[in-house]
Amino acid sequence: MRKYTGYLAILIFSVMLIHPAQAKTIKKVAQTGFQFLSVDMGARPAAMGGAFIMAGSGADAMFYNPAGMNAMQSKFDVFATRTNWIADIGLSAAAVAMNMGNWGNFGLNVISADYGQSIGTQVADNTQGFVETGNLQMGAYAIGLSYSRALSTQFVVGGQVKYAHEQLGKNLMPGGNTVTNQTGGLAFDFGTIYYPGFQSFRFGMSIRNFSPQVKYQEETFEMPLTFRIGVAMDVLDLFGGIPNNSLLISVDALHPRSYTERMQVGGEYWFRDLIAVRGGYKFNYDEEGLNLGFGLKYDIAGVNLRVDYSYAQLGTFSNVSRITIGGAF
Repeated sequence: MRKYTGYLAILIFSVMLIHPAQAKTIKKVAQTGFQFLSVDMGARPAAMGGAFIMAGSGADAMFYNPAGMNAMQSKFDVFATRTNWIADIGLSAAAVAMNMGNWGNFGLNVISADYGQSIGTQVADNTQGFVETGNLQMGAYAIGLSYSRALSTQFVVGGQVKYAHEQLGKNLMPGGNTVTNQTGGLAFDFGTIYYPGFQSFRFGMSIRNFSPQVKYQEETFEMPLTFRIGVAMDVLDLFGGIPNNSLLISVDALHPRSYTERMQVGGEYWFRDLIAVRGGYKFNYDEEGLNLGFGLKYDIAGVNLRVDYSYAQLGTFSNVSRITIGGAF
């Protein structure tokens, strides 16, 4: 059985690595809104190129595959993260997960997006062709409730329901009426993880941001629906393992609604379970590509504290840094 499981692992990795994303030429753009839900949340997953649906193992798993919460070894896991995104957009997120034993794992998370201020204008019959109408306050947030449970020793499922809301300022209409550009609605995530019994190898899938249509005035759209399949494994297991050291390799293949197929590949090496170095690459992205980062862990008074940092290249945009702090107890 182990022999055939090993062949299955090799087959899945091979299929994903020759994934035809690079051959696609048609780009499905402007199909979805609420794009802040597509940005990587957390320095650890970002440093691994976003290849995280099989790598998440605590509160951070809620943003990729809620089934990953089942891998928690502690009673509670918490984290908070900050991303200085492009165009002066600031993204903050926080999450807490709780291990309830036979009842499963529960989690709560929140994302806040600050789009900054822009100056509103209105067409006018003057030399400029417009008049200023004041600063526009713009931003978004999402609140999610997650649950995961192992249905057997090999199969884990997880789900999340969340409410997302976005405001893009106000319009001053002819006649003096003011229209607030805001909308929101529910979205759902679902994920699975399967452990076939070959060392630490696992594979599975996730569906994120499944939602009904939302509307800004006349235009309707959906949230950034994305289907992923992924695999991950600590490759040191193939050599008998090294105590307190690990080398996790993770690969995700994505089918987003608003773009052609993509691939994300990431790795994480832990030395003595104290220091981690990470790297990842995103394939078939217009701007995103190489990602790097590191992490530190240290036990203090029964609390396992974590600090993570990541750095991402975004082509013509400014490079992006993320920092995350967390703990398990």
